[in-house]
Amino acid sequence: MSGVKKVVLAYSGGLDTSVILKWLQETYACEVVTFTADLGQGEELEPARAKAQLLGIKPENIFIDDLREEFVSDFVFPMFRANTLYEGTYLLGTSIARPLIAKRQIEIANMVGADAVAHGATGKGNDQVRFELGYYALKPDVKVIAPWREWDLNSRTALLDFAEKHQIPIAKDKRGEAPYSTDANLLHISYEGKALEDPWVEPDEDMFTRSVAPELAPDQPEYVEIEFKAGDAVAVNGQTLSPAALLTELNRLGGKHGIGRLDLVENRFVGMKSRGVYETPGGTLLSIAHRGMESITLDRESMHLKDEVMPRYAKLIYNGFWFSPERLALQALIDQTQQVVNGTVRLKLFKGSARVVGRKSPNSLYRLDYVTFEADSVYNQKDAEGFIKLNALRLRLGTIAKGKG
Repeated sequence: MSGVKKVVLAYSGGLDTSVILKWLQETYACEVVTFTADLGQGEELEPARAKAQLLGIKPENIFIDDLREEFVSDFVFPMFRANTLYEGTYLLGTSIARPLIAKRQIEIANMVGADAVAHGATGKGNDQVRFELGYYALKPDVKVIAPWREWDLNSRTALLDFAEKHQIPIAKDKRGEAPYSTDANLLHISYEGKALEDPWVEPDEDMFTRSVAPELAPDQPEYVEIEFKAGDAVAVNGQTLSPAALLTELNRLGGKHGIGRLDLVENRFVGMKSRGVYETPGGTLLSIAHRGMESITLDRESMHLKDEVMPRYAKLIYNGFWFSPERLALQALIDQTQQVVNGTVRLKLFKGSARVVGRKSPNSLYRLDYVTFEADSVYNQKDAEGFIKLNALRLRLGTIAKGKG
């Protein structure tokens, strides 16, 4: 790719993106702008600034942005309104972060007059697709540099050698073979690779950082109440919280009780299967509670329609189509259903499980006078006979037509 003058690099400050920064300077002889997103990964991000400056980046070309509130309010919450699960179990913690990073990266590119963007995703994974679909949706003429698809630094040893040659500081633990790679944000943390590449091998307990082992969780259950307005959680145990603060509190509660661990072999968009282990304590509580809130507030057919479109919606997010017209159309449908999803759900947390044990809403469709087993004056049970016969008519006719009637 010729003619690149200025590039905005999605920069973590780790080994890979630090090598990429220097490689961009050498290969493209261009000005590099670094962008580091604070999505609640739980790490100190200022060292990324110092490292970028050490590698020759001007202070005005270093962006470290706190995106935690935007991440939860504009990306996590809309996804959770759909009760989104990829392949039945995955809460899409990595997938949902990528469109926000891409969005902010393009905004910075426009601010500084950059003609290119770069990322550190490998050519085997989903993230390259997610980043680049976001870039092109928001800035169709942008140039995209994906070093892992261009360079010959195709091993950890090669990266370390390059770093040492160019005096790039390397964290001591990077010199050994790490048992797994991680990706973290406020919604989850993922673990992949190395020791986890054998799907038969159980993860080591000391790998986990956001939850205790369920068997070591408290011996007494704990109750938590989550309040919803228009499908979004707004309070925990009666305390109104911002979106990011609310998810942080749910992470604390869920992690304390060993909730939210997932060991999954998933189908990547690029065609291969991969094994990942995830911790999503707060997201698991939020997902269970939201479903419980919908159970008494949503009309049956609205609820079933949401269940039908959810797998398609989940696949769009997993594959990187957050900014696609079809995802926006599905979001509009989902959000229309959420106006009545108001009220409070009570969960019981105990040794790795979270169960709905109470729900109440000013918009509740649950009517005791209709469902009671005691005498009532609103439901004529004899009406059920005609209802059943009309629904059975096609079945009866089909059997008669086969000569069996």
